[in-house]
Amino acid sequence: MAHLSLDYQFKSPIEKVWNALTHSETLAQWVMENNFRPIVGYKCEFRNKEIDLVVNSEVLVVDKPHKLSYTWVGGPIDTIVTWTLKEEGGTTHLHLEHTGFEEENQAYFGAKYGWTMMVERLTEIL
Repeated sequence: MAHLSLDYQFKSPIEKVWNALTHSETLAQWVMENNFRPIVGYKCEFRNKEIDLVVNSEVLVVDKPHKLSYTWVGGPIDTIVTWTLKEEGGTTHLHLEHTGFEEENQAYFGAKYGWTMMVERLTEIL
């Protein structure tokens, strides 16, 4: 099994970063169009019409404002995304674990590239 582990820092309050991870309208600005809600057991979709991609998700963990986890199932992958947040000295540390990849293959590297690009957009929003 392979998993992505990425770390980011933002000069934004933890609540602002949490809101960017959990509000559907904000998520649409940096991830994809979606009907996400931060409710454990809630099933939703992330949609990218340009590349005809639908990612099905189910919310697994909501521990505001410290941890959010949901399934990420689309195309060839059936994985789990987990965001962990902590604030220290005016900086919010955001850790991403994307687990469940069978190996470091095209799906794995595509996800790594995708999250890197999406978090760059998140940085602009914050």
